[in-house]
Amino acid sequence: MTGRRTRRLQGLIVAAVLIAAAVGLILALTGGGKGKLKPAAGNGGGTYDPLAYDKDRRAEFEQDAATGEGHVVFAKSPGGVIATARRTAHFRPLIDRAAKAGGIDPNMLEAVVFLESAGRPDVVAGNDLSGATGLTQILAETGTKLLGMHVNLAASKRLTRRIDNARSAKGRQRLERSRMRVDQRFDPARSLAATVRYLTIARKQFGQDDFAFTSYHMGIGNLQSVLRDYGGGKDLTYAQVYFDSSPLNHPKAYALLSRFGDDSSNYYWKLLAARDIMHGLTTARSGRAALLTGAPQGDRRQLSGTPGDTGLTADSALSLRPEALATALYMAAQVREISGAPSLRLVGAEDGGWTFRVSRRYTSPQQALAFQYVLDRLQVLNVIAWSRTANTIRVTAGRDAEALEPLLDRLGGKTP
Repeated sequence: MTGRRTRRLQGLIVAAVLIAAAVGLILALTGGGKGKLKPAAGNGGGTYDPLAYDKDRRAEFEQDAATGEGHVVFAKSPGGVIATARRTAHFRPLIDRAAKAGGIDPNMLEAVVFLESAGRPDVVAGNDLSGATGLTQILAETGTKLLGMHVNLAASKRLTRRIDNARSAKGRQRLERSRMRVDQRFDPARSLAATVRYLTIARKQFGQDDFAFTSYHMGIGNLQSVLRDYGGGKDLTYAQVYFDSSPLNHPKAYALLSRFGDDSSNYYWKLLAARDIMHGLTTARSGRAALLTGAPQGDRRQLSGTPGDTGLTADSALSLRPEALATALYMAAQVREISGAPSLRLVGAEDGGWTFRVSRRYTSPQQALAFQYVLDRLQVLNVIAWSRTANTIRVTAGRDAEALEPLLDRLGGKTP
């Protein structure tokens, strides 16, 4: 990797804190007469949600999702994002060759390597050789039954034990070469070729690349179930299925997506983030410091009572940046609409009014689940950053959340 590329990647490193950035997706909250505000309802039946998916703005949703999930990629990159990028870049010639043979986007295939193994061809998930193994983390059963790979698990396990106990680098290298022959998942070229075969099968099944790459982690059968539960539609994309599904809109598809414990539903956004990292497209806006640096601190608004239909209360009169308070009101309206619970409660503010704290003493399990949905979805949309403490949820709003400020009309005056 060139020094210039390294310097560009250095700009991607953020402290292990929160993400915050431009909203980019928010329209006017009032909806211009489009209907009653009903968050997470998908703009159907006379309702309006300013964050509802718009297929004409698919690229914006995808890019914001990549940025919104980018912090996970940063935080979990073994040895740091630069070390991971360097290891991954080492395999670019093999990646280009495999991608060209299968007509696959090499940048996205490179992102698979980045995300799956962090560029480590000998990594084994959970130290179980029957599980995800190698540069692109292929299961033994998938490799043998679907992808035509040679995987002799017994021999691979014996050689792995000998590799772990090898006393010399030369002896270790000889054993690793032997293991590549009995377990092709450890062979980077064969691993990449097998991944391309999988993506080709998936693309033939779904007819497009976004679904193919999503299925690499989710599984073809699981993604087929999600699409079935969504209810079909013309010219569907993963962005539409994901962002147009909620507890109120396409609830069956949302329920299935939310049940994947391995974060399969967000895998595609992480791939896009990894792709951008490798090509220096993600910037330092992915840091909480970038959000707050240079932000004016004087303009605040107070919350008192329970404004309108948002169901938001506070222990005392808190003052927040208008962007943050509008975000809190919008989030509370979502939680109330989904769960029917009476309110969320603010218990503090910090960071010059950009961050607010919400009590974790929920009125019902339904309210807690609804709040989790709101947090996850707004983070993926790159509208907020959040973290959990023992008693509160800390939420930081982006400066461009000013597009939500019409919701403040139901409050009182401005606090200097």
